[in-house]
Amino acid sequence: MRWRAAQRNSAFLYWAVAVRGFAGAFAWRMKTLVLRLAYDGTDFVGLQRQPNGRTVEGELAKALERIYGECPTIVPAGRTDSGVHARGMVVHVRLGKADRIPVERIPRALNALLPEDVRINGVQLRSDTQFHARYDALRRTYSYYLARCSDPLRRRYEWQVPFPFRDTALEEAAAVFLGTHDFTTFSKFNADRRSYICTVERCSWHQCGGGRYRLEIVANRFVYGMVRCLVGAMLDCARGKRSAAELAEALHARDRRRSSPIAPPHGLVFESVEYPPELGVVFTSECAQW
Repeated sequence: MRWRAAQRNSAFLYWAVAVRGFAGAFAWRMKTLVLRLAYDGTDFVGLQRQPNGRTVEGELAKALERIYGECPTIVPAGRTDSGVHARGMVVHVRLGKADRIPVERIPRALNALLPEDVRINGVQLRSDTQFHARYDALRRTYSYYLARCSDPLRRRYEWQVPFPFRDTALEEAAAVFLGTHDFTTFSKFNADRRSYICTVERCSWHQCGGGRYRLEIVANRFVYGMVRCLVGAMLDCARGKRSAAELAEALHARDRRRSSPIAPPHGLVFESVEYPPELGVVFTSECAQW
């Protein structure tokens, strides 16, 4: 009996060592594919995969599976809601067959499989598996486009406001949100979010000509619905419905009942994400290749 028990233990130990060795070898083969993509969010229910509806992540996953024969987890630097666009969203995936095609051919290969409203405009293949598109990010930049006039050719990409407002008041309101604050008031509820504290490094409006304006906002992180809530509040201030002082009081109150009507999603664009220089995140392609 002792001999049989020893034999079983020996077999189990051999199996455990073999499995560990296989796992180690597999991990050694894994690489990280970092992609920068642009998309028109008009016909998507959001970036992340959902049970129902078309998503950017779902389209990208199908293209990756066709090329690499595996369906990896896609990790984005941020999230965008239905109707929100992106010019420089960054995602990473871990791949066991990353060397199947040369890195310089990846944008063309993926773009050939992706729909026309999604394009890869940058790629990096890393030999490490430590990089994280979300947690390694230093700051993210969003734009919001606002217009006084109605233009059917731009209606999907800017909020065409049908009422008068003072552009100088927009800038006064924007200054309220600079610095580190708890943005509970100007955000949507998220059961998974424990902290609503963000540091806004830049928040300013720029005139684009023809009665059009662009908000540039840069922060270390953004909470759910934050930019659209801020735009709605700033526009209320520009219309004379609220003062900048009232916005500051509402911000410090951390009470969503003191927010303003949220701005529509189609004027919002995720512009870019910045990483520490020492991580060496450098993309090989500057334009989307067919």
